[in-house]
Parts: sequence; structure tokens; C-alpha cells
Amino acid sequence: MATNTYKRSQGTGNSRRSFFSLLENLINVEKFFDKGLPVQFLMPFLFSTVLCIIYIGNLHYAEKNIRKATKLRVTVEDLRADYTTLKADYMYTSKQSEVAKKAMTLGLKESVEPPKIIKSNDEL
Repeated sequence: MATNTYKRSQGTGNSRRSFFSLLENLINVEKFFDKGLPVQFLMPFLFSTVLCIIYIGNLHYAEKNIRKATKLRVTVEDLRADYTTLKADYMYTSKQSEVAKKAMTLGLKESVEPPKIIKSNDEL
């Protein structure tokens, strides 16, 4: 059985290099930290990190409130539609003709003659 081996490039330097190897050569980490960790940049870096975290949290909070406001707006529209429907039904059932129909089922009948005005002697 054959063994696995790596292919070796036989070109004259025209071999393709990977993106990560180019990035590693560009950054060259040892060059930046050869004298130790630069402590003077630690506080500004931490400050900017905290500001970024606060910004992201505020963004999430705002989006949550927008979603909640949208749900409430839909609920208010549904309640407004229900209110309009119920108000129209109430106005229809409170008409004199509808009240008279309901009174007939109870055995009451509508008065045909107008009401009489009673005057007392004090008003004369």
C-alpha cells in the first residue's frame, strides 16, 4: 500500500501562497511584541472595548423596544377596530325602533299618545 506524501512545488517560485500565509507575513506578530506587551495602549484599548460593548447592548435594547412598539401598535389597531364595531352595534340597538321590538318580546307596547305636561300652581 502507498504512503501519503506532500506534493512539493517544482516551479521557479510561481507557486501560489495561501491568503493566511500572506496575512501572517504582513502582520509579523514577533516584530510588534519583540520588546514585550505595550502596556501604554492597554487602557485606551480596554476603554474602546467597553464602549463597543455598551454600543452593542444599546443597539439590542433599541431593537427590542422597536419590536415591542410594533406589537403594541398592532394590538391598538385591533382594539380600535373592535371598539368601532361594538359602538356601531350599540348605536343600532339603541334606536327607538329596535328598543320597541325588544320591548314587544317582553309584552310591553309603545305608547302612541304624546306625554302630557302637568303644571303646578307655583309656576303660574
